Amino acid sequence: MKRSRLSGGQAAVEALRAEKVRHLFGLIGSAAMEMFDALYDADDIDFIGVRDERTGAHMADGYARASGRAGVILAGQNGPGATNLVTGLAQAAAAFSPLVSIAGSLSLEHVYRGAFQEVDQQSLFGPVSKKTLTVTRPGRIPEMFREAFRLAMTPRRGPVHINLPRDLLAAGAEFADTDFQSPQQYRIHQAPAGADSAIAAAAELLCAAVRPVIVAGGGIKNSAGHPPVLALAETLQAPVATAPGHGDAIPFGHDLNAGQMGPRGNPVASQCVREADVILALGTRLGFNSTFYSYEHLNPLAKIIQVELEPTAIGRHFPVAVGIWADAPTAARQLRERCAGLRIRDEARAWVEQYRRARAAYLQDRDADPGNAHPIQPAGLFRTLRRVLPPNVAITLDAGTLCLQATDALNYRQPPCLFTPLDFGLVGFSFACGLGVKLARPERPVVSLIGDGGFGMTLSELSTAVSHGINTVTLVMNNRCWGAEKAYQRDFFGARYIGADIHSPPFDRVAEAYGAAGFSVERAADIAGAVEAALACGKPAVVDIAVDPAALYSFRRDSFAHRSG
Repeated sequence: MKRSRLSGGQAAVEALRAEKVRHLFGLIGSAAMEMFDALYDADDIDFIGVRDERTGAHMADGYARASGRAGVILAGQNGPGATNLVTGLAQAAAAFSPLVSIAGSLSLEHVYRGAFQEVDQQSLFGPVSKKTLTVTRPGRIPEMFREAFRLAMTPRRGPVHINLPRDLLAAGAEFADTDFQSPQQYRIHQAPAGADSAIAAAAELLCAAVRPVIVAGGGIKNSAGHPPVLALAETLQAPVATAPGHGDAIPFGHDLNAGQMGPRGNPVASQCVREADVILALGTRLGFNSTFYSYEHLNPLAKIIQVELEPTAIGRHFPVAVGIWADAPTAARQLRERCAGLRIRDEARAWVEQYRRARAAYLQDRDADPGNAHPIQPAGLFRTLRRVLPPNVAITLDAGTLCLQATDALNYRQPPCLFTPLDFGLVGFSFACGLGVKLARPERPVVSLIGDGGFGMTLSELSTAVSHGINTVTLVMNNRCWGAEKAYQRDFFGARYIGADIHSPPFDRVAEAYGAAGFSVERAADIAGAVEAALACGKPAVVDIAVDPAALYSFRRDSFAHRSG
């Protein structure tokens, strides 16, 4: 057994190398200088220097979701550097994204003395992480890092935070080479299959159904588990609706892919779920974005079969006929094998043919609008994007009225390829997330849709994109307002606008000032050319698209029902 004396900073970097970390997002700071110095010699770790810890966390989040590995963000400064991480971790927690965040912290002897930049980082990160760890001596650094990665990657996945006191990073300790274990030495590698009795009961319900529907969620998308789901759907002749934000769980183009369901989904998928007599929920909580916790979006008489890797999610929001604790793709494969020899009812075949006709008519109507109106309408923009974006594109979306309209208006062909804020509804997520997605999947074009407000929050990361050659295309849907809130003021508060309208500089010229490529679009006829040029330019690119400020929609009408009438 080989032993070496390392500083705490060196030990932290060795722990990252043991985890096979290839990209480390971070912002330099004095509290973690020993760790940054150790990174200088780590040629196998690409340090991506960011301009803000929040956006760095979004990059790590996008990297994690696109790669299936833990994303890592390092805030070098205690206090403000650490507090800037909080929004990014809250976002990752809502998306169950495996993030490991690291922050320098006060020297242990200065804690509770009101020291410079002191904040209780142990308490700070508790509500937005699966666990917060503070290292107590340098010899425990490998153990703490191992625990953080284990927890981040264990279902249900999510962010874990490590505080590294600066005095421990500077101190030395003896380490054995066995202290730095590879993931294969300490992590689970196989998720559970469904119990035979539960699979049999579920199969019986599905094969007896008249109007069966499968709802595929993050448990399918995040594991690239669509092949067994499609095989099951074909066996049952059942439409597959996808949970909102997971429209890429099933590739677009399969005739059983109904698209995203629920209050923010398309009418065909949503109607299928409202009419279904048996709903197979695969890897989805049937949570807020899918249902608003209301039977308005589910048939209250339907028998629900819910397959979840997180047992506490089963039946949490809606009672189930059969609950199956299992890996969703594995359970789909089991159900398909069980149903293969069973007879599908003739009524079910008639139901799926009715669905197919409705889906074909919906897609035909969606593409019928020529999309050349002026000012540019969201539907026209999305129609053009469906035509010009390459099949292997990865798309990131922001929160806000325009991106919510885009959620089921684009085509997602090669999963995973859709990355959204999901339940956290964060404005300012998309651009930074796209940079992380691009580093995880450099062979794929990455297009980020974002409003002018959200891009204004995060455009300083253009410097990061240019410095590191992260060539994404950002489409700024510029409607000169905070659109969702302006829609609520228009629809429920008598158009008494305050704080809703915003002014921004020309984003194409801002991009050029950073060294990126910039394009400006005022007319619908110019969208395709600008997007194609941006994709081909070989640089980070921003396309500033003037969208009709009146094209607003109140998505959360339920929140203002008390003001209706």
